[in-house]
Amino acid sequence: MATKAVGLHALIDALGLKTPAPVVRSEVNTGTRRTIVTAERVLEQYPMRYETDGTAANLRFAMRYEPIDLGALSAIFEKVDKGELEAWIRSEPTGIFARRAWYLYELSTGETLDVPDLIPSGYVDLLDDELHITGPTTQVRRQRINDNLLGTKDYSPLVRRTEALSNLMALDLAGEARKIVESCDPAILARAVHYLFTKETKSSFAIEGEVPSKERTVRFVKALEKAAEFDATRKEAFVQLQNAIVEPRYAQQGWRTTQNYVAQTLRDFTEDVHFVCPKPEDVVGLMTAWMNMEGRLEGSEQTDAIAAAAAAAFGFVFIHPFDDGNGRIHRFIVHHMLAKRGVTPEGILFPVSAAMLRDRGAYDRVLEKYSSSILPFIDYDLDNAGRLTVHNDTVRLYRYFDATAHVEYLYRCIEETIRRDLRDEVGFLKVFDGAVQKVMEIVDMPDRKATLLVRLILQNKGKLSGAKRPSFAELSDEEVQRMENVVWGAWEAEHAQSGQDA
Repeated sequence: MATKAVGLHALIDALGLKTPAPVVRSEVNTGTRRTIVTAERVLEQYPMRYETDGTAANLRFAMRYEPIDLGALSAIFEKVDKGELEAWIRSEPTGIFARRAWYLYELSTGETLDVPDLIPSGYVDLLDDELHITGPTTQVRRQRINDNLLGTKDYSPLVRRTEALSNLMALDLAGEARKIVESCDPAILARAVHYLFTKETKSSFAIEGEVPSKERTVRFVKALEKAAEFDATRKEAFVQLQNAIVEPRYAQQGWRTTQNYVAQTLRDFTEDVHFVCPKPEDVVGLMTAWMNMEGRLEGSEQTDAIAAAAAAAFGFVFIHPFDDGNGRIHRFIVHHMLAKRGVTPEGILFPVSAAMLRDRGAYDRVLEKYSSSILPFIDYDLDNAGRLTVHNDTVRLYRYFDATAHVEYLYRCIEETIRRDLRDEVGFLKVFDGAVQKVMEIVDMPDRKATLLVRLILQNKGKLSGAKRPSFAELSDEEVQRMENVVWGAWEAEHAQSGQDA
């Protein structure tokens, strides 16, 4: 079956551009309209009547049917025939798709096309909300466009509204978490919260292969407790956070000034480079633009909060503004955005790092999805001393990236941590406290001894082991059996209820 690329892919091919290809590829062929989704891309196939030729026609197709990929478009606009573009816009100046291309060209290049301002008319959205997760709206009078990008021309990820993401958004995970919290005894909740904050801290460090000292654990827990108050639009706030969570000798006073990269040492002691970070001279501009986007998304009720958290957090770690601590800060940003936007109930935390740590392969794959897409377009050398030098202009690779997979991944992490970590911890404490009370109704023993007995029974799946039996020599076998029955019965009843709730 003969196929032909249309839209952005056709333009990239025609102009011979070296730029990461959009995840969505549009083709025409002799078959029927269909969508094929794989782990690597989305293939949109159209009947031959959608066939297009030329710059304007393919841009028009892209503006109508495809997600707005700023990375591809910025590369296209550097090479496009400006006269052809101006002729198209003059021929249909009020057309939605011409206006989108017109606005994006001027936004991307900073050049003004030889086209007069649009006469007063209705405004149209830049991003179609059926194809994208959108940001707050700014009206642009020249093209009568509602700019609803997540960020700005200097930094703006793309989040496509996929079927999988729509299904995840419909779960109302924030509402599910609120129900768990509201049904919980305040005393039990307070103990659960302490456990969750500590678990998140240890898991976040464990992802980096570190075991933090008690002092660093306390500092990170305190930072997490105040995540909603953190000012993610100030460089100084990030410097203070970095200083608090890294080993003191690696604390920094500003953004990094050296070229960083992520690599694995091979058996012959060479470095297998997985990710090349932005050049140090690009970091200031990227982080300034990133912080501007962060401020927009924090205050945008229009933008899905979990999508905003993923776009911001993964964008931060890809910029890699510090030499150390980027991963932990990236996961901290998730908590900051969720708390700021009210997804997590007040005073509560979803230990997403625990979910990431449980399936480290999935976390690595979602990071690799981005890093592998840009690595072929970076011209670099790595010397024997481990110094990496980038020779080409790469800033566009970091300004714009498709964050759809990262948003879907974070949604699944949050879903798991609500239904596993939050619910299980609250459920465990309910069972544990109830079991201690029932044991003491059988024999009025000291609290500490009853607590130990219940813990030992639960750890041994409903039975007090023979090795531990002498520690409770004062109890008869009949009393121990009754205690085992009430403890394990409470445990099974809670898990049966949890299964029904889920």
